[in-house]
Amino acid sequence: MELCRIRTSGPKDDSEKYNPSEWVQNLINNVKSEGHKAHGVFSELDVLKEYNGNIEWREAARWVKYEEVVEEGGKRWSKPHVASLSMQTMFNLRKTLKEAPIIIDYDCHTLSQVIDKFTDEWVDSNQLDPRFRPHIRDVALKGHKHHHVKRAKNQRRGSTTLRPLADIMDESNTGSRANLPSSASMASINSDGLGSSNSNNDLQEMGMVESPSQSSIATGWKPNTNFLRKIPKDSHVANIMVGEVEDLPSRVVGFMRLKEPRVLQNDLSEVNIPTRFVFFCLGRRGEEEELIEFGRCMGTMMVDDIFREVAYKARDRDDLLAGFDEFMEQVIVLPPGEWDPKIRLEPPGKVQSQEHRRQSVVAGSSGLPGLPLKKPDDAEEESHCDPTLVMSKIPFKGLIDDIRRKVPFYLSDFKDSLHVQCLGSFVYVFLGTLTPNVTFGGLLGQATDQYMGVMECIFAAAVTGILFALFSGQPLNILGSTGPMLVLEAIIYNLCKDNDWDFMPMRFWVGMWTVGFILIIVIFNLSALVKYITRFTEESFATLIAVIFIVEAFKKVIEIGQDSPVNFNPNAPLPSCACVPRDCNITEITTSAALTASTGISTVLPSTTPSIVNYTCADLANMTIDWASLSNDTCAMYGSYMEGAGCGVHYVADVFFFSILLFIGTFALALAFIDFKRTTLFPTMIRQRISDFGVLLAILIMVGVDIAVGIDTPKLIVPEQFKPTRRAQWTVNPFSEKNPWWLYLAAGIPALLSTILIFLDQQITAVIVNRKENKLKKGVGYHLDMFVVAICVGIHSFLGLPWYVAATVSALAHINSLKKESECTAPGEKPSFLGVREQRVTALGIGILSGCAVLITSVLKYIPMPVLYGVFFYMGFSALRGMQLVDRLFLFVQPVKYQPDLPYVRHVPLWRIHIFTIIQVLCLAILWVVKTIKVISIGFPMMVLATGVVRKIIECFFQQRELRWLDDLLPGAGKKESEKSVVSKVPYKSFYSSSSNNGSSVDINDKEDSIKPTFFVSDECDASIMHHRKSNGTGNTKL
Repeated sequence: MELCRIRTSGPKDDSEKYNPSEWVQNLINNVKSEGHKAHGVFSELDVLKEYNGNIEWREAARWVKYEEVVEEGGKRWSKPHVASLSMQTMFNLRKTLKEAPIIIDYDCHTLSQVIDKFTDEWVDSNQLDPRFRPHIRDVALKGHKHHHVKRAKNQRRGSTTLRPLADIMDESNTGSRANLPSSASMASINSDGLGSSNSNNDLQEMGMVESPSQSSIATGWKPNTNFLRKIPKDSHVANIMVGEVEDLPSRVVGFMRLKEPRVLQNDLSEVNIPTRFVFFCLGRRGEEEELIEFGRCMGTMMVDDIFREVAYKARDRDDLLAGFDEFMEQVIVLPPGEWDPKIRLEPPGKVQSQEHRRQSVVAGSSGLPGLPLKKPDDAEEESHCDPTLVMSKIPFKGLIDDIRRKVPFYLSDFKDSLHVQCLGSFVYVFLGTLTPNVTFGGLLGQATDQYMGVMECIFAAAVTGILFALFSGQPLNILGSTGPMLVLEAIIYNLCKDNDWDFMPMRFWVGMWTVGFILIIVIFNLSALVKYITRFTEESFATLIAVIFIVEAFKKVIEIGQDSPVNFNPNAPLPSCACVPRDCNITEITTSAALTASTGISTVLPSTTPSIVNYTCADLANMTIDWASLSNDTCAMYGSYMEGAGCGVHYVADVFFFSILLFIGTFALALAFIDFKRTTLFPTMIRQRISDFGVLLAILIMVGVDIAVGIDTPKLIVPEQFKPTRRAQWTVNPFSEKNPWWLYLAAGIPALLSTILIFLDQQITAVIVNRKENKLKKGVGYHLDMFVVAICVGIHSFLGLPWYVAATVSALAHINSLKKESECTAPGEKPSFLGVREQRVTALGIGILSGCAVLITSVLKYIPMPVLYGVFFYMGFSALRGMQLVDRLFLFVQPVKYQPDLPYVRHVPLWRIHIFTIIQVLCLAILWVVKTIKVISIGFPMMVLATGVVRKIIECFFQQRELRWLDDLLPGAGKKESEKSVVSKVPYKSFYSSSSNNGSSVDINDKEDSIKPTFFVSDECDASIMHHRKSNGTGNTKL
């Protein structure tokens, strides 16, 4: 027995099979005319209401992406939420649209013409009695009341309380209804079908006059300009109007797409943008709740990406119904016993792309619609499959390709910096790099006996910063000092010192050899080897550097406590420190160092010890002196010295603890200000600007607090004169009489180590910066970066400056401070990450201002060092945020039910994730140990290379499928374990029945009736369907 089918006008060929997804895909891909190009849609639902005896269309809901309804007596908009729709209402709406007028590309200019077209269609199809035409027209042309427009005081008097849409949705059908006044009843209809309210019809059709009862609202209407900013540009309006009309014998529904978007009536929409779609649904008394649900379904579908495009490109009713069916295929049903419909669903933080709905589908073995064909795990492609990372035998090919790739963007690299966010980034990264340069300069001065000190580091930052910003392939990288480079400098200096060689000439030749090795890397395109650097190595290296930043920040704060010690026993007597008469037998001791060497006791003498020749031993013998009461200076005048446990210890009140407060306060404020854009306080623009200048605001606030309190905390000290720390001139003489000739050749050995270190530091950081997560659009430049670094190393070697390479934490801070998010977002939609402001100006400004630091010492001297240490802490902390390694570490302490829904957690067993994490943590610990122990720290670059070897060994114990989610696949690894695309045999969210066709596709031409999805059955076929199901135990399911 054949099941009854709903007849639809579909393809006529018996061999064709109805598949809504394929129908929609063909429609979207084949209709390319400019007039049917899809735009953004703002849906507005107006409901017919009574107010003070008059009838008006009152705005009840709106959609840009998510639903908002008027609540609390119509005084406010609800929070944007995901619309929850009734399946039964969706079925009924589709059934209604099947018979309702669907008017495509109607050319009109006024709302009156739209209403006349609808009434003509309703009358022609016998859905409306001709006698109702004038009254339906009169009702449809009533004025519109929008929430943002305040009523005049004279209109508010005597007003009645009306139920909001939120209340109507929650009530049952037994609730009260807002009805039309008796003017719309049958009693006012004359035998000719003409009403008294229609005297100005002709003028209204021409748009010359307003409809009755409309002018009172329209005259006070003004567009909602504030809300207009939330709507995408070039959007159109879908006006949805529903209401119940007293004495209307049957429901009338109509859908229209205008040929051209037009403003049909001033107050028709909340915003002043043209209308493209109109949906009318007028019903009988008592149907208001169902009519509103119809309107909600239509409003929700009109903002759906695919149905919206179908609405723009539909050629007839069949196309629109196919879009409706395709939308229904994607619907997810929530069980009624497990969910409360009154609960509003929060908009998700990230919405899945709908592109798969545009892709072609392949039927599964059952003949039913299958899932889109996709590459396995296409969301996790290899990170280094860039065509630039290909080994080539052509010399300089990579460098030339990088230059060709970057030249077209060179001018835009300066134009794209014209944004206030770049200013905040510039100040933040400048202060975040100046402090390491000063600190590194102090350590380097100690390691090289002041041959290179603070001034050399500041000058190096300026030279490198300017050159790299102007000519590099990836100007978002920030070059700076690193710990391994400090170790290398110390080793070279100690080697020269032990052999009595001149350090600077020897270092010059090491630099020249390094330049040569780097140029070999550039010539033979060896930078393509970075494709073997996977996330495993990247995150191990980056985590190490970030942890070093955090640890160093805390160590520096603790050192403040050593310089300004705290008396933790204030009630105990202070240790004694008294003046001891000098021994007349010792006449040469005049300094504390000498006294300490001779007595072994800590002593204190002022730096300006006066001559003691005026006080001989005979003079002292004839004088009565209270030696215990003498101060340090007075004691020195007599040639004596201070002795005791309290000597050399000067307790300073409050400095250490106040420094801790400044340190923690800077970090906390910077973190709060940066994350302020994710809060709901203040408008989006204010939140974004506070976030852009978050670190600067934190620094300014803490500096202000330090000045206000007045405690003498340690301040940033920058040299005031532009001159070398120890040398007489900036340039280095490459030759020295102390250095043998063969030393210039032997310099190639340490140069090999420095080349490995520079290559790894530079390229690992570049790989991290260029990761696909950052959505960079201007291309990479690994070869060009190395070429610029080689030039910088050569210049620094000639000027006697430290070698600078890419600083991982500074580069990540630069990237994070320049991330941009969408500013024009629909209500409820979370700002989406758009990418990074790729430009050269911030890095260029940092380099220039670093060179000019000696000119702004009068300003920098007010910045407390604890504040800058707090910036250190934040830079290290922000670098760790979002790292997969850190996320996997939290999985050890999180119960399974609270673990985040991460992709690798879905696809890889938890215990395998833990093993992978443990291996990575062990590699990180080994790197830390090697870097910390100075004796073996020179082997740090080799250990970084070793992490790549470990990653290769891991492939022996982990499947490529697991490594695809936990890490990046090594080049060629995907070919070893190819995974075939799988088409789902059981269609996802399919509403099609296969039992009646023994696994074959449902034929839309079943005898004389075409078929739609099997839940669309006519009322008269109900009995036949139920009988068939009882007899065969199979069949369709009517929902």
